[in-house]
Amino acid sequence: MSNSAFPPRRLSATVEQVAAAASLFWVLSANGLFFGAALKGRALSTPGTWAFTFALGVLLFGVHFLLLLLVANRWTIKPLVALLVVAAASGGWFMQAYGVYLDPTMLRNVLRTDVAEARELWSWSLAAHLGLYAGLPLLLLWHVPIEPRPWSRALLRRTAAVSLAALVSIGVLVALFKPLASLMRNHKEMRYLITPANLVWSTGAVLARDARGTTQPRKPLGEDAVLATATAGTKPRVLVLVVGETARAANWGLSGYARQTTPELARLPVLNFPVVDACGTNTETSLPCMFAPIGRRDYDEDRIRGTESLLHLLARAGVAVHWRDNQSGCKGVCDGLPQDRVLDLDPPGLCEGGRCLDEGLLAGLDERLAKAEGTQVWVLHMLGNHGPSYFRRYPPAFAKFGPVCESDDLRPCSTEQIVNAYDNALLYTDHLLASLITRLQQQSDRVDSAMLYVSDHGESLGENGLFLHGMPYAIAPSEQTRVPMTLWWSAGWPAREGLDTACLQRRAAAPAAHDHLFHTVLGMLDVRTAAYTADWDLGARCRPSRPTSTP
Repeated sequence: MSNSAFPPRRLSATVEQVAAAASLFWVLSANGLFFGAALKGRALSTPGTWAFTFALGVLLFGVHFLLLLLVANRWTIKPLVALLVVAAASGGWFMQAYGVYLDPTMLRNVLRTDVAEARELWSWSLAAHLGLYAGLPLLLLWHVPIEPRPWSRALLRRTAAVSLAALVSIGVLVALFKPLASLMRNHKEMRYLITPANLVWSTGAVLARDARGTTQPRKPLGEDAVLATATAGTKPRVLVLVVGETARAANWGLSGYARQTTPELARLPVLNFPVVDACGTNTETSLPCMFAPIGRRDYDEDRIRGTESLLHLLARAGVAVHWRDNQSGCKGVCDGLPQDRVLDLDPPGLCEGGRCLDEGLLAGLDERLAKAEGTQVWVLHMLGNHGPSYFRRYPPAFAKFGPVCESDDLRPCSTEQIVNAYDNALLYTDHLLASLITRLQQQSDRVDSAMLYVSDHGESLGENGLFLHGMPYAIAPSEQTRVPMTLWWSAGWPAREGLDTACLQRRAAAPAAHDHLFHTVLGMLDVRTAAYTADWDLGARCRPSRPTSTP
């Protein structure tokens, strides 16, 4: 009989089979970092290690299998699996390449990424990884039809599959409870290596928190705030807060780095704070935190994001506040206040491809100083050393250290090339700050001014296999949490403030933190409010004592 009488049967699958295949694929392809962390310190040659590894694999399989079966049906299984396959491949690549953890704060960064930043994170290595770990599975998924079944039989099989998976997962969890509980208790961050469950959980947590935040207005801060220092008949006063990006103290020349990455500042009468701890390891966390009264010492994200910032308090007290951004926004810190973007200003020769060099932050500065009245605070939010494209953060004139990594993908570059590009970007930050100070000095006969520069967080440049930033704070290395901070003031500022500069120089040698920023700025501007705490004002002991608020 001819073989044509028996046409080949097209491969098909049930919803449960697709969910099982996807779950097994993720266990084997996307969780290498989790298994590596879980098995750290265990001898691979012992049977117990292999049994532990197999049990962990079964548990991961059960978690993803149950997640899929609880929400998938014949019509949604393919879109869900396709989405998670791409997400797991992308997340796995970034975790492997840069040593990041996909926790809620990192996912918030991902969701807030702009086009220019996303473009810099794209690379041929990522494309090849996606082709292998997402393209091939998606191709197979596309060609496998889902078998239709009567709803009664589908419900029965679904119930049986969920029950069996739940029983097996619970059984494994009970068997592993003692070592697994100890492991997760001591290394809570490990749960954010379980892929793609980490992406599902973290994304859900971010969206839920953002949804709660949009339903409630921000709580007012410092409703009693008043500007105590009289301004009538006196020179205008301008405080420029420069928020750096991804500058780490370890490479800051003023703080003792072997290279002089701050040569221009070193020639100016600035006050450097060599030991400063950041609120977080990413902009989404640090920026709202550093402009809040509670900071890292009593960190409460919901409270910080649900309350007005230092800038709102200053504006309420009568200070003219303005935010100028050269990055991805103020993260709610300046909502409702005057603000602009360097990209929109489009200063000549400084913007290209959706990014601008930081000198654009100084556009129109002389004119603003000439028109300044009363007390003003200008915040300049830098692009700074935003990675991984450090070589794009400075013009050619600042390429002092070489050779440099001229790739958006750091993996093909040597540590020396990465550090050289990073340090060149710091040279450019040094030049920007020195230029700002020079312009303020030139108008010191008309305006009393001060500049306070502090970076939002640090950066890893390959130490212990870590790159970029965003590690969970509890396990983050000092390269990501220790940041530079530098202060300058015109000749008229300390006299007006009653500031003992020698005292402040002694204070600068002691440890400081982002936690000090809120209260130090209030002290510098003599804003009276019950929200002020003198113990967290770096200059409180170096000026005459003041009441916290007016009667």
